[in-house]
Amino acid sequence: MLMKLSRWTGGLLLCVLLGNVQAQLKIGQEAPSFQAEAALAGKPYQFSLSESLKKGPVVVYFYPKAFTSGCSIEANLFAQAADEFAQYGATVVGVSGDDIETLERFSNGPCGGKFAVASDADRSIMRAYDATMFFTSAMASRISYVVTPDSKIYFVHSSMNPDQHVSTTLAAVKKWYAR
Repeated sequence: MLMKLSRWTGGLLLCVLLGNVQAQLKIGQEAPSFQAEAALAGKPYQFSLSESLKKGPVVVYFYPKAFTSGCSIEANLFAQAADEFAQYGATVVGVSGDDIETLERFSNGPCGGKFAVASDADRSIMRAYDATMFFTSAMASRISYVVTPDSKIYFVHSSMNPDQHVSTTLAAVKKWYAR
């Protein structure tokens, strides 16, 4: 059955189909260092990638918007796996363009108080990590990086589907740990 698509519907379909096609940092590339206002278990603080890397690898995951269904699912999955990430010395931080007040609530809600979420209100971290949506730089795409203590990108997972980000980054952390 052939379906005639309007120009708008066809453009939307193209956006959905190309959702995983974007620029991203490459494995082995230097990870941009950053500091950002963040929240952990509802409490604001200053997150520093360089300080976190002193403890082990860091999973830096970008997500479009707090409290949306996909972002809440992904945050909940990271919260469920937080203790396992910690067993391998890994820190998890979520990054979005949300303001810190929203992230204070999100860190207690879907994040379960288990990991930090950082505010990138000026989108500078998203740009540095090539993590903006391909059709708007106002929002982060759903992309996860594993950064090793030597500040190198070790693993990248890019998919608008939130389901595999936790399992693939955890597998990468385990592989790095076992090296």
